[in-house]
Amino acid sequence: MTIYESLGLKKVINASGKMTALGASAVKKEVAEYMAQAAQEYVEIDSLIDKAGEIIASYTQAEDACVTLGAAAGIAISVAACITKGNMKLVEQLPNSEGMQNEIIIQKGHSVNFGAPIVQMVSLGGGRPIEVGQANKTESFHIEGAINEKTAALLFIKSHHTVQKGMVSFQAMADIAHRHNLPLIVDAAAEEDIKKYYQQGADLVIYSGGKAISGPTSGFICGKRELISWCKKQYKGIGRAMKASKESIMGLLKAIELYANEDNHAIALENKQKMEKLAQNLADLKNINVSIKQDEAGREIYRAEIKINEKAAKITAYEIIEKLKCGNPSIYVRDHYANLGIISIDPRNLKENDDEIIADRLHEILGGITNA
Repeated sequence: MTIYESLGLKKVINASGKMTALGASAVKKEVAEYMAQAAQEYVEIDSLIDKAGEIIASYTQAEDACVTLGAAAGIAISVAACITKGNMKLVEQLPNSEGMQNEIIIQKGHSVNFGAPIVQMVSLGGGRPIEVGQANKTESFHIEGAINEKTAALLFIKSHHTVQKGMVSFQAMADIAHRHNLPLIVDAAAEEDIKKYYQQGADLVIYSGGKAISGPTSGFICGKRELISWCKKQYKGIGRAMKASKESIMGLLKAIELYANEDNHAIALENKQKMEKLAQNLADLKNINVSIKQDEAGREIYRAEIKINEKAAKITAYEIIEKLKCGNPSIYVRDHYANLGIISIDPRNLKENDDEIIADRLHEILGGITNA
């Protein structure tokens, strides 16, 4: 029995991915032990934040880093930093930024909901979001035309949630930002490469500690030293409502240490093989087609994509998803394309034999009708 089952909650099989709604990641034993030790001791928090930033920067190869409660908090704090520029009077005034240089330019196709609206996180940091271009087409002139004396920063979102075509590229946006002497903030919350965006020209890059890194609920911003110092000052302002605990900070440090020393390519291939096995276990079901697809945002994640012939099967993808959730254990799958009759299985959080439980449940739901 899991600790959550002892509270009367259902056991969950997470085939959806590193999703906040399911608790993001199950931390490794070493991380949990590190957190337990940290929770039982005292430390001067400002010093811990500085030391953690120094350690994280060594892994990201940025000048410095600032720990956060998560990537969403990282957006608000980064925006606040670019608006206040270290001025403590302005730090204490936020989120009221009236009269300040507070406009944050974002492509319309990047103005997404990741569980909450991106633009709301910008507003929490005192920013005034300026959406440019169209939902399916943004060009450089849209961004440059929106820059004025009120512009504080440009914001680029790297996520599978965003429109994946017709957008101004990261590199082009970095060039625009620097041509106009403006910082570029990159939300790379779930990205696996924790060096790439800073090395290629971003000024502040935001990561989730609980996604690819498999740490506790946490995050960090890495980037230019001066901008990071402005980020840390937000803990005397809006960041106070977003503070990370000492044990979460220590858990993040252990998780990033383990992550940096893993063979992530080998892990991705192992997970791909797990999905190929699942596809074989579903091969006898008719009215569905199973294929292995790489993550739409280009990450090295391979998922089993199940396309349902809803008319022939007389059941929709949405109905299958609901039946999977309602069972015990409750199975959560990836439902981003359910409107197209597609559900996906993400292997990263599956435990031993979870793939077999999923295959058995799908056989039950689809009535055991086979191609035989």
